[in-house]
Amino acid sequence: MFKRWMQAAAVCLLGVVMLGAGDPASRFNRLGHQMICVCSCGQILLECNHVGCPDSDRMIGELRQQVAGGGADTAIMNWFAAKYGPTVLAAPMRGGFDNVAWIAPMAVFLMATIGTGFLIRMWKLRSGARTPVSAAGAGGAGGDELRERIRRETEY
Repeated sequence: MFKRWMQAAAVCLLGVVMLGAGDPASRFNRLGHQMICVCSCGQILLECNHVGCPDSDRMIGELRQQVAGGGADTAIMNWFAAKYGPTVLAAPMRGGFDNVAWIAPMAVFLMATIGTGFLIRMWKLRSGARTPVSAAGAGGAGGDELRERIRRETEY
């Protein structure tokens, strides 16, 4: 039993080391790819490549300071959102009112699907209540007259 616990601990330690959980460079890279440059280019912060960008160098420097300060990822993202506005985030953070941005599209899709199904069912029930009219009409004799009239009207 002790051997299994040691193997599990070794796997966990290896996973943490391989994922770079303690590496500030990988954390910096991950956080930098979760933000948008505020110079209105619409690119990811670490990938902003337009010449003479007035904002990306300053923001990257601030990100380096925040990561070196050792704050939590959510605290760093909140700091940037407070300073530059929520548009600096590439994707809304989970929690609070931002959950609406994640839930609303799926809820609208589901409601539209259910509503369409309900509408189709109502149309089927409504059309099923009507009695279909045959081409022959009420009697068999009127059918020949109707066919002859259709033939005359559709000739070239």
